[in-house]
Amino acid sequence: MKKKKNIKAKSNINVANKISPKKIGLILFISLFLMIALLLRVAYLQFVDGNRLQKLATSQQTLTETISAKRGTIYDSTGNALAISYETDKIYLTPSFIKTDANKTAVAQSLASILELDYNDLLTKILNTTDKFLVASEVEQDKVDAINNWKKDLKYSTGISFEETTSRSYPYKTLASTIIGFVGADNQGSTGIEASWNSFLSGTAGKSVSLKDASQSEIANSNQSYIAAENGYDVSLTIDSNIQSIVEKQLSQAVDEYKCESGITIAMNPSTGKILAMADYPSYDCNNQNQPNSYLAKTWDSLSSEKKNEALYRMWTPKAVTDEYEPGSVFKIVTSSIALEENVVDTDTVNFNCTGAYYVPGESRPIKCHKYPNSHGLQSLRQALENSCNPAFVDLGLRIGKNRTYKYYEAYGFFEKTGISLSGEPKSGIFYDINKINDHELGTMSFGQRFTITPLQMITAASAIANDGVLLQPQIVDHITNTDTGEVTTFTPNEVRKVISKETADKVASMMESVVEIGTGKKVKYDDSIKDSMSGYSIGGKTGTAEKHYTDGKTGRIPGEYIVSFLGCAPVENPEVVCYTIMDSPKEDTQSTAFSTEFWTYIMKQVLPYMGVSQTEDAGKDKDITNTKKSDIKDNYSQGITQEDMPVETQTENQNDYTGEE
Repeated sequence: MKKKKNIKAKSNINVANKISPKKIGLILFISLFLMIALLLRVAYLQFVDGNRLQKLATSQQTLTETISAKRGTIYDSTGNALAISYETDKIYLTPSFIKTDANKTAVAQSLASILELDYNDLLTKILNTTDKFLVASEVEQDKVDAINNWKKDLKYSTGISFEETTSRSYPYKTLASTIIGFVGADNQGSTGIEASWNSFLSGTAGKSVSLKDASQSEIANSNQSYIAAENGYDVSLTIDSNIQSIVEKQLSQAVDEYKCESGITIAMNPSTGKILAMADYPSYDCNNQNQPNSYLAKTWDSLSSEKKNEALYRMWTPKAVTDEYEPGSVFKIVTSSIALEENVVDTDTVNFNCTGAYYVPGESRPIKCHKYPNSHGLQSLRQALENSCNPAFVDLGLRIGKNRTYKYYEAYGFFEKTGISLSGEPKSGIFYDINKINDHELGTMSFGQRFTITPLQMITAASAIANDGVLLQPQIVDHITNTDTGEVTTFTPNEVRKVISKETADKVASMMESVVEIGTGKKVKYDDSIKDSMSGYSIGGKTGTAEKHYTDGKTGRIPGEYIVSFLGCAPVENPEVVCYTIMDSPKEDTQSTAFSTEFWTYIMKQVLPYMGVSQTEDAGKDKDITNTKKSDIKDNYSQGITQEDMPVETQTENQNDYTGEE
């Protein structure tokens, strides 16, 4: 027995001796390597990927819900809400959480019934989808309550989840639509004030974090954290919805009656720069922004998808701010102000001789007066403005010269944005290079042709004249209100610069009054066909007609196409409102500004009494207009316009007159 034990022991020793030191070292090396690798992995998971893993683990255990901030309300200057938000819910469904087809069928039946959805469509989606999807948005609280009551006694997961959100509504639909704009599906501003003031209106979303069970439903009373939403600011505009309504009604009637392509009207307080109304027609319904308006509807079905998108964008655009036109003869008030400020002429000294045509040096064809072959003869600046005599203003423009002309164009703000807080405003008007302009171009510019500016730029310049020569930045937002704290931030008038003296401004205003009293704008006050005349108010104004030019790559003027306008202020001695009306391509009486003066009158005979603007001492001797009501407004504007009524700047096609336009 002992011998066997010895043999066994010897065998073990031999086996041990067979493992070489090299192999032992290799084993130790591999062991050490694996240990180091394990430590490195642990370190990586701990220090590098730890945050991600922790978040993943947390996400599997917690439910994070966004708490939408309530979007601020947009008000007009009188406190009427133009854009409001209300709380709603979005309802989501995750079919993978519902274990049986029977339960899926029950969920589909209940949701379809409560939410008034198509049962078959919903069931098909539940049976064929596993991922979470949106069932309905803008769900009212009573329907949310009905769903929760139905869920209360169920023994299975419904896969239903809720997300609180807000929806946007525009109570007045089309009123000031291009100004207000609308929000997109994400409740963020897309156009208008909604877009340009979105950072204030939108607020900041909050969130709620709570524990969830295996069905991804919130465990009651398990909130771990809660960050309250910061609601958006309320934005109060300078727009008066009553004035806006008057303007829009009359604008739509005028565009439709005269078969215009479109129309624009702006009313501004010249002493503050505040926009009282700004409208363009056709407009659109902010609640149905993708629905084409009456103008687009005529050709909508024939448009490609790309053209439809372009047309909608165009429909949403505030054209008073974005579109550029040749202003025509309303611009003569600017030319007059430059000449008076630079002492080139005075108001009532005879300085011009209209022979019926003006030959610009170097040009073979003259710029003819509408009276050609007759003429206005000898005229003062006042008379030239009353008659809207183009030859006189060509002469005046050449006397002023290009350097002084461009100096004042810059001062009036034609080479820069007005700074109104709406998006889409072009950087500047389109003008000739001062180093390349010739005399005939300079002369033509004196009566508002051969360059383009926006309607907003034109009325801002005119308001500077009405404001004793001081240019103000146009203002569309009056104040904003922090809805959480009640703090109000008011925006005061922003003076840009002094352009002309008060003395010059008063002279121009006096000449504008003459235009209305005895000149091309006399229909404003002395047209018996217009019920309730404006004879009781002191009014200054200027008519305008500009030829339209091609914008689609072609050159030259569009035959028979005109921009017809009237710009007026009241009362002349201390203007409280400047109003600018523009009609694009009227198809009836296309060569007359008479209807534009009538249109302006129908607006202002309602607006002035509403604003409490007093009449002159002679007011009401013949007619009392202080109690003018909206129902009294005449629906049909014209009783027929004769050749004598036509503005002097307009020339008929058959005259073949050279007007400086190509």
